[in-house]
Amino acid sequence: MRAYRKWAVLLLFLSWGTALAHPALWRVSSGNSTVYLFGTVHLLPNDTDWRFPALNQALAQSQSLWIELTDDDQASMAPLVLRYGLDSAHPLSSQLSESDNAALAKAAQLAGLPGGAATLQPMKPWLAALTLSVAPLLKAGLDPAAGVDNQLRAQMARAGKPVHGLETAQQQIRFLAELPMPLQWAFLRDALRDADKDKDELLALVDAWKQGDVAAIAKLENDELKTRQPQVYQVLLVRRNQHWAVQIEAMLKQPGTTFIAVGAAHLAGPDSVQAQLAKRGVVVQADN
Repeated sequence: MRAYRKWAVLLLFLSWGTALAHPALWRVSSGNSTVYLFGTVHLLPNDTDWRFPALNQALAQSQSLWIELTDDDQASMAPLVLRYGLDSAHPLSSQLSESDNAALAKAAQLAGLPGGAATLQPMKPWLAALTLSVAPLLKAGLDPAAGVDNQLRAQMARAGKPVHGLETAQQQIRFLAELPMPLQWAFLRDALRDADKDKDELLALVDAWKQGDVAAIAKLENDELKTRQPQVYQVLLVRRNQHWAVQIEAMLKQPGTTFIAVGAAHLAGPDSVQAQLAKRGVVVQADN
């Protein structure tokens, strides 16, 4: 469940290969069409250096950028959180044991959450878990604005190139909000157990990503989720990878060069986007 929580926090991370000393990049070509695939990290320290010549060249050649979301601004997200994430009629404290409530208060304090545990009371379990996981990372200085997808988005916008979303904010929130309640409660309890561990785990994952150690990323991000929560693994990773593979195959039927940047977990392991494309007869090559 820890791997599931890290996915949900960062919606994160990459695929096969060996250490490259920089993040991994892939290329898919068909006729006069090329699609680049790049795994992203959604939270980074502000001073992280992750660019390299092949990446810069791929971005310069690309006419458009596709990322997971483009409608993730506050105006779009707030009503979705209100709709899918709150249940004021059933406060968390009324549904948790005494020990879990104590853990909730401690986790809120460790996270530096304004208002403490009271802020979490009207939230559904999935949103409370997400809040507890993200807050300490932000407190530690990991910045969403420094996230790779946000930086790529800004770069392409400055170049006057269009940026598209593979999904919508509503779709991503519903992936979590529509999980069966037992899984949501497990998500929250896992966040309570590991309230003080997320920063170190994320920094280890960022380091593996920076080194292009895709096998380590797959092990850190996907293996535990697949083993312990196979239903969640199917919903959050496999089905989405399958859907994106269909979209990429359609892109390859149009001329031009496209750059796709998604959470690196989607480009990792035997169920990755690359693996889904291979099942459809589309060959993906490393481009480093």
